[in-house]
Amino acid sequence: MIAVQIVWFVVGLILIVVVFYDLFQAVVLPRPAVRKVQLARAIVRPMWHIWRWVSQRTSRLERSEARLAAFAPIALLSLFLVWAAVLILGYGLLLDALAGQIRPPPPDFITSIYISASTLVPLAYGDYVPEGGVARLVIIAESATGVALAALAITLLFSLYESFRAREELVVSLDALAGAPPSGVQILETSAKHGMRPELKETFDEWRRWSAMVLESHLAYPLLVYFRSSHDNEAWINSFGAVMDAAVLIISTVEDDSEGPAQLMFTIGTHLVEDMSWVFRLKGTDDVIVERAEYQVAVERLVKAGYHVADGEAGWKQFAELRSKYATPLNQMAHWLVIPPAQWIGDRSYLPHRVKRGSRSSRRRKAAAGESK
Repeated sequence: MIAVQIVWFVVGLILIVVVFYDLFQAVVLPRPAVRKVQLARAIVRPMWHIWRWVSQRTSRLERSEARLAAFAPIALLSLFLVWAAVLILGYGLLLDALAGQIRPPPPDFITSIYISASTLVPLAYGDYVPEGGVARLVIIAESATGVALAALAITLLFSLYESFRAREELVVSLDALAGAPPSGVQILETSAKHGMRPELKETFDEWRRWSAMVLESHLAYPLLVYFRSSHDNEAWINSFGAVMDAAVLIISTVEDDSEGPAQLMFTIGTHLVEDMSWVFRLKGTDDVIVERAEYQVAVERLVKAGYHVADGEAGWKQFAELRSKYATPLNQMAHWLVIPPAQWIGDRSYLPHRVKRGSRSSRRRKAAAGESK
C-alpha cells in the first residue's frame, strides 16, 4: 500500500512539473522553444486538422470563414482547460497519496480529485481539512498555482489581442493601396495613378517594421497565426505577400526611387518567412509559383501605369530568383490556414465565391428538366 502511494505521489509530481514546464515554454518564455516537445503544440495542430476539415464541409463561404475564425479563441481556452485538468489530476494524485493526512480521509480517488479541483479554482468548502504538514503544503501550492494560472491566462489574452490588433491595423489600411484581396501589382499601380511615389517608400518602411513586429510576436506565440482577420477578402499573409511582391517588382523590374526601402523590406520579409517555416516545419522549394505569362501581364500593367521597366528577360530572371525565396513557404501557409487567395498567393483555382450546390430537391428538378428536353 505504501508503495502504491509513493507511485501516485511521483506520478502526480511529474504531471505538475510537465505542466509548469509547458506553461513556461508556451506563455512565459518570449521566444519559440527550440527542439522541445510542447503540450500546446501537440494539442493545437491536431485540433486544427479536425477543425479545418469540419469547417470546410459547407458550400457557404461566410459560414466556413466564421467557423475558421472561431478556432484560435477556442484553442486558447482549450489549452488552459487542458493545463488546468492535468494540474487537477496531478495534485489529486498527490492528495490521494497523502489521504492519511486529511480529515476526514478521502474514501476514493474521485474524492481526491474533487479536493484538488476545489482547491485550484479555489472553491474549497472546508469539508476536507489537511492536518499533516506535507498535505498542507500541497494544498497551499495548488491554491497558489490556481491564482498563477488565472493571472497567466489574463496576461496572455491581453498580449495576444494586442499583437493581433497591431498586426491588423496595417492589413486594413493597405486596402486603399492594394485592393481586397491585395495585390503587389495593384500597390504599384495605385501609387503611380495618384502620384504617391513618396508614400510607396513609407509603405515599405511601415511594412518592414510590421514584419519585425510579427516576427517577434508570432514566433513567441504561434497561436497568433490562427487568428483571422475580421474583414472579408483580407488576411495578413495575403497583405504581407502583396507588399513582398511589390518590393520584388521594384528591385527586379521597375526603376523607382523606392528601391532602397524595397530592398530592406525584402530582407526582413524573407527573415520572417524563414523563421515561420521553421516553426511550422514547412519544406521550401525554389518554385516561383508565378508563371512567366503572369509576370508579363504584370509588366504590361506597370508600363501602362507609367513605370519604366528593365529588360524583360533579365527582369524575369531576377524576379523569379527573389520570389523563390519566399513564395513556396508563403503559399504553404496560405493553404494550411485556408486563407482566401490573393493574386499570386493561395489556391490558384479559387473562384471569388463558392457555387451553391442547392437543395437535393432542386437538383432533382433540374435533372428531370434536362431529361425532358
